[in-house]
Amino acid sequence: MLLYVWKTVILGQVLSLFICGTAVTSQYLAETFQVNTPMLQSFINYCLLLLVYTTLLAFRTGCAGIWQILKQRWWKYIIVGLADVEANYSMVKAYQYTNLTSVQLLDCFGIPVLMALSWFLLRARYRLIHFFAVAICLLGVGTMVGADILAGRQEGEGSDVVIGDVLVLLGASMYAISNVGEEYIVKKLNRVEFLGMVGLFGTIISGLQLAIVEHKEIMRIQWSWKVALLFSAFALCMFGLYSFMPVVIQVTSATSVNLGILTSDLYSLFFGLFLFHYKFSGLYIVAFVVIMVGFIMYCSTPTLTAEPTTLPHPGSTGLDNAALKLEESDSEAPAVTVQFTRGESVVVNTD
Repeated sequence: MLLYVWKTVILGQVLSLFICGTAVTSQYLAETFQVNTPMLQSFINYCLLLLVYTTLLAFRTGCAGIWQILKQRWWKYIIVGLADVEANYSMVKAYQYTNLTSVQLLDCFGIPVLMALSWFLLRARYRLIHFFAVAICLLGVGTMVGADILAGRQEGEGSDVVIGDVLVLLGASMYAISNVGEEYIVKKLNRVEFLGMVGLFGTIISGLQLAIVEHKEIMRIQWSWKVALLFSAFALCMFGLYSFMPVVIQVTSATSVNLGILTSDLYSLFFGLFLFHYKFSGLYIVAFVVIMVGFIMYCSTPTLTAEPTTLPHPGSTGLDNAALKLEESDSEAPAVTVQFTRGESVVVNTD
């Protein structure tokens, strides 16, 4: 169990570092080069998933082939792909309307939504220690927000706080839907199928949305090798995050993964101390420790899975009892032996 806990902690922090990479490159693009194109950045990631994982699916045959998957489950992947695309877009767009503090606090709304969806859809059953661990993690997030306020990072109220807060709540809910779908698919089916289908439908959905809402911003980009390098770094971090997250979810669960990546904001802050000259506060260390304590506590006790209850068929009521009685009557019945003699007469003996 101890090895499992440390494995889960390490895997979760690798995901946090990928998220940190996307945050740092996005902030560099926005602050240094005035590039705000969240949909374009997501579109590049979905294209990479399409080129790698959807291509792998295209070479499969039989039930695991792409055509059979589309015939059987196409509408499910449209829901997951749409939720994933809109979650990415809503969270980045929210920064234009509200401040960092609101985003960090309201983003945690996705965790109870994820737990509720896992309860009903994945039949996950939590123990008291899991709820207590989640509360500790959220306390760590509150400590992190307090440190941001003391360090002066809560500036930038935005043009409309209500719109920004709604976008954060919407994005957190969409992430929860996407993560639950991901956990179900990677555990019941396989990782390549999930990534291939998300790459396919994510490319289509984000491409259409990109053409509608961001074509003007793309035309205003002043391209240079630095801008191209930042776009490439963002795409690689996102591709690594999407490729690695199903592996972690397969080992743990979507809820534990979301608790583990709460530290990504702190990693972004630590990089920002050197890159963007953020002010440091000792509360950041406290927040990191509190989040990690809650995360380890959550992982230390496995969740339960409720078995689906199957009601007996109306026409087969009591079949089990009948079978049991039949076995009992068979065991009580006398043994019968049949012997044939040369004269073709039958002699029946019962013991």
